[in-house]
Amino acid sequence: KRVEQLQEEQARRARAAAAADEAFSAEFLTMARKVFDMIDVDNSGTLTKAEIVESVQTDKQVITFLSNCGNANLQYLLVPSRLQAALAVLDTDSDGEIDATEWESAIEQALKAKLEQRRVAREAAAAANRKEIEEFTAEFLNAARKAFTIMDKDDSGTLSIDEIVRAVDPKTGDEAVVTFLRNCGEPNLQFLLIPKRLKKSLEALDTDKSGEL
Repeated sequence: KRVEQLQEEQARRARAAAAADEAFSAEFLTMARKVFDMIDVDNSGTLTKAEIVESVQTDKQVITFLSNCGNANLQYLLVPSRLQAALAVLDTDSDGEIDATEWESAIEQALKAKLEQRRVAREAAAAANRKEIEEFTAEFLNAARKAFTIMDKDDSGTLSIDEIVRAVDPKTGDEAVVTFLRNCGEPNLQFLLIPKRLKKSLEALDTDKSGEL
């Protein structure tokens, strides 16, 4: 049951990640358009070097967005010694200004980089989740084998009703077996601990009707 819970959690995280990426992208693009308008103080639809220099020196929102946007050339607008070179790359038609199309092209690259960062982070988290599932599965199976071996007093490779009853006895039973059954997540195994339900549980577990497990 715990493995199923972990797998369900992994699937839930994947769905949540896709929704989060969509929301992040919408928010990022909205902010990018806002920043363009904030820099474009004369509402000309293009960004001049003077407008950019002024904004990256005085506007905190512009500075914060560019710092974290994920596009190196946009980030270099904040570095005086690299600003001219960054403008030359961003100004693809070399007219001395950055128009909306050029800005959006840079923003698309920035968004792609940000989404890639998020993907890498999610993959790392997923890998950790898979490792948790693998480790839990191995630990669970080891505990299951140990409980079976403890109950199988005659080493026959099968569990008789008498062996099970003795192992789960509240007073004289084996603590490791009781603990495993109590926490295993399988109702019929857990019901072995309840005297009035033990017989029906054994019937359900004994699928070949041999009288043993």
